[in-house]
Amino acid sequence: MNSRKKFTPDIFEATEILKNYKRGKHELEDRISVEREFWQKRCSPTSNDSSSWLFNSIVNKHADIIDNMPACSCLPREECDEKDAELLSKIIPIIIDRCNFKGIYSDNAWMKLKYGTAIYGVFWNNALEDGLGDIDIRALRVEDVFWEPGIRDIQDSKHVFVCGIWDRDTLEHTYPDVNLSESKRESDNIGYELYGGTFDSENKYVVVDWYYKKFGNDGMQRLHLCKFCGNKVLYCSENMPECSVGWYEHGQYPIIFDSLYPDENNIHGFGVISVAKNAQTAIDKIDQNLMEYSDWSSRARFWAKKSLGVNEKDFRDLSKSIVEVEGDIDEEKLKQIEIARLDDSVLELRGLKIDELKETTGTRDFLQGGTTGGVVAATAIKRLQDSGAKYSRDGIEGSCRAYAKIISLIIELIRQFYDTPRYFRVKGECGDNRYICFTGISPDKNRSKTRGGDLIRRPYFDIEISTSQKSTGYAESANAFAKELYDSGAFKTENADQTLIMLELMNFEGIGKIKKMVRELREVSVSEHNNND
Repeated sequence: MNSRKKFTPDIFEATEILKNYKRGKHELEDRISVEREFWQKRCSPTSNDSSSWLFNSIVNKHADIIDNMPACSCLPREECDEKDAELLSKIIPIIIDRCNFKGIYSDNAWMKLKYGTAIYGVFWNNALEDGLGDIDIRALRVEDVFWEPGIRDIQDSKHVFVCGIWDRDTLEHTYPDVNLSESKRESDNIGYELYGGTFDSENKYVVVDWYYKKFGNDGMQRLHLCKFCGNKVLYCSENMPECSVGWYEHGQYPIIFDSLYPDENNIHGFGVISVAKNAQTAIDKIDQNLMEYSDWSSRARFWAKKSLGVNEKDFRDLSKSIVEVEGDIDEEKLKQIEIARLDDSVLELRGLKIDELKETTGTRDFLQGGTTGGVVAATAIKRLQDSGAKYSRDGIEGSCRAYAKIISLIIELIRQFYDTPRYFRVKGECGDNRYICFTGISPDKNRSKTRGGDLIRRPYFDIEISTSQKSTGYAESANAFAKELYDSGAFKTENADQTLIMLELMNFEGIGKIKKMVRELREVSVSEHNNND
């Protein structure tokens, strides 16, 4: 009989660590709060006193990120794993689509661009698929995640906390054995500590997912989860027999950061608003002054002596052709107010500030299809766009690295939890529907001669990330290139050898498939030649 002693987590200590982590990232939260207010005031639809240069920069960068959605393929490290790698490459995109990853990716792209930090969570959710369970990818708010201050990698944090605000009814239904009334005061205290005045305590509870790493009896570091509300433990993986190897077997925190511009000695970064806020503020101030000047200069206003003797009501009524006055009228009694001509330096300064914002955010005119500077040739514009898109490519590359980590965690969750057959519908090469039964990644047992026992081999896969460019211009360019290859005779069977040499010197998306087709053409040519002989 198993007499394993029940583990009692120290909720008080965990709460103190959580509060310490909260204090450690107060500068980040304060900055995001200021920038969120700046964005809502100046870039929201209700804003009437701000230009949209910053909005335009962020929207264009967001479009670039969405146009370059990452895609993955799994490559085996050993020949015997090729079948599993092929299956994973087909089913992982389906799993991601079921999680609505496109929407999550878009939402996090806004957070990354505006505030510099986006956070993904890759979890196992037992409630999905009618209780069978499945992978659950979420976009997490920076305000809800807490980590050790001063780290550069989330996996280096001793603890990680993911907090959420639950309705009382939901919490009681999920954990009916917990007396919530006894933990209400502690939950409210944590809520006000973490969220300040934005926390609504009425029928709301703060639930904390406390992830921590701990060495087991075998010397291996394990990841565990303790979920608590106030002073009540809702769940603890250390007390569950099925979690003898930890909450997740991969042993990693299920949290992934995607930062735009790195902040030295911190895991988070800063975004476009931090870089362009001063320039946008200066542009808005100049615009307000210009509008006020335009308002003054567009109105006819007059200096008039008190003893002028003009009926002001009749003077303002433009429908009256005659205005009666008493006495004589001359320039000494009635004189139009003249507004001095606007100095050209004001408009020049405004233009310089706009150029500064464009340069610092990497949103030049030709990136949006503009042809300033007399550049009209399509190839020249394309080269300028490619050169100017360095900012976007850098941010997209960061998102691809985060995406690779997401795929890595997905593979590990598949390895751990996909223990029953699951069915997927995939598209064949001709667009037809094909159905796959996936039974999980099954390790092979290899006899170890040196240790004299059965060792379980753990299949590993390399993740290859590519981006699928969706812009119309890219598609037209790719189609034109394919037509050029065809017109040059590259796909003729007699030119197969020369075409393969040419392709070895080239690099473009889909080149592997074209090489395969050309090799098949060469084999057909050789076969026909042998038959003729």
